[in-house]
Amino acid sequence: MKADKQSMLLYAVTDRMWVGEKSLSEQVEEAIKGGATFIQLREKTLGYDEFLQEAKQIKEVTDRYQVPFVINDYVRVAVDCGADGVHIGQDDLGIEETRKLVGPDKIVGVSVQTVEQAIAAEKSGADYLGAGSMFSTSTKMDADMVSFETLREICEAVTIPVVAIGGINQRNILKLNGSGVDGAAIVSAIFAAQDIKEASRELHVLSTKMIKK
Repeated sequence: MKADKQSMLLYAVTDRMWVGEKSLSEQVEEAIKGGATFIQLREKTLGYDEFLQEAKQIKEVTDRYQVPFVINDYVRVAVDCGADGVHIGQDDLGIEETRKLVGPDKIVGVSVQTVEQAIAAEKSGADYLGAGSMFSTSTKMDADMVSFETLREICEAVTIPVVAIGGINQRNILKLNGSGVDGAAIVSAIFAAQDIKEASRELHVLSTKMIKK
């Protein structure tokens, strides 16, 4: 499975902070039923064994719905669970090294904050870019902010898909109109919602409006 512009429309990033009566894999399934088109599993605290077990459970769900599934940062987990790819940051293992580990057919996504980083990532073989943070967010307190103008310049500078990330929700997603992004990556506005399926459905509609502007 590859990362194309259509799959970027509603990119859901997990956060176990809001796991309650339902497991994370059940929450992911609700998000997909509502309209999530791409899933990233992000685990900052789990060890390898727990992370791998969670990844395998979620992969069963994403395979069932034919939705691309990537692992944040942890390349070994991505390889061992058979994920569709991995998403890395600027401070992680380099793109070319990551590509060697995951293989030529897997997805490699990269976080960027500048036009220069975006161009370098595309040249190094990234399949898509996550640009942000666009708005302040409690899920990534150390995130660097990216202006609307820089986001627009990033989208104009590369040919691979670009998804905006960071603090995006139902109230502010349409502020990204005209930026040129292919979709929005969203964490809490989906997984902190009481009705994840409905939140995902609403954001799918809004993201569709956003990329048409």
